[in-house]
Amino acid sequence: MNTATNTLHAALALAASGVPVLPLRRGKVPFGNCPACADNACGGRLNMKTPGPCRCPRVCHGWAAATTDPAVIASPAWAAAWRRAVCVGYHPGGAGLTVVDLDDADAIAWARTALPATRTVETTRGEHWIYRGTMASRNAVRPGVDVKSAMAYARWLGPGTGRLTDLPDAVRVLAVKEPSTARSAPHAVTVPAGAGDGECPHRTPTYLERGIAMAEQRITAARSAIHATVYRTFLAVLSRHGRCGCLTDTHVTRLFTAAQAKGETARHCMDAWTNARTRLGL
Repeated sequence: MNTATNTLHAALALAASGVPVLPLRRGKVPFGNCPACADNACGGRLNMKTPGPCRCPRVCHGWAAATTDPAVIASPAWAAAWRRAVCVGYHPGGAGLTVVDLDDADAIAWARTALPATRTVETTRGEHWIYRGTMASRNAVRPGVDVKSAMAYARWLGPGTGRLTDLPDAVRVLAVKEPSTARSAPHAVTVPAGAGDGECPHRTPTYLERGIAMAEQRITAARSAIHATVYRTFLAVLSRHGRCGCLTDTHVTRLFTAAQAKGETARHCMDAWTNARTRLGL
């Protein structure tokens, strides 16, 4: 059995399990559009979560070509692509998954302290951490880290090891871009916790304390992109604890103190906190 046949059989087996697949060519990238679909002249489907108006039978439109239909995967129109393919790709979002792509040892070390454990797949240079759930994709969320889920593709490297766990807020906030804000003249600031009015879901104070401690550690451990790390950490804390009234000024002061120890100003801390609250509608 030749390499192309092996790749096709692997793709069909993966598709049978509900994972949308596509062939990847040299460079581990999708095949380009055919002449009729060049520059999305056909209507395209690059901005679709499911195939759009284009009915091209070839492997067109990158991640949006991924399918679980065995008739398409094994069709003559895809045969040439499988003969040239170097590996099988898949659409994580289409399978209800999110891949945190860790490119090097430093990125893996960060993930082990900042993210909950989940299923792990070894890659050539690092690891894929796979979570159950979908979100927006974004590259370079921090040094050596990409997030691949909706409207993205990843290389299939095997089922991995470990138990698949639910997508945590700590990953979701990585894809959130901090909104820019106009800076006014410096003035005295306080640290408002912003009491919520929702029902408290926390059974013990330990839950909140652990969350604050983890947030402090995430800020303290940041080696670069400090502004973005502070904002994302504030967003994660508020998304979990901002609506029930558990946060106190003491908790938020601890976060601000950790951020200022990394070189942030009090004003930037206040801006990041306000932007996070605005983002969440608090």
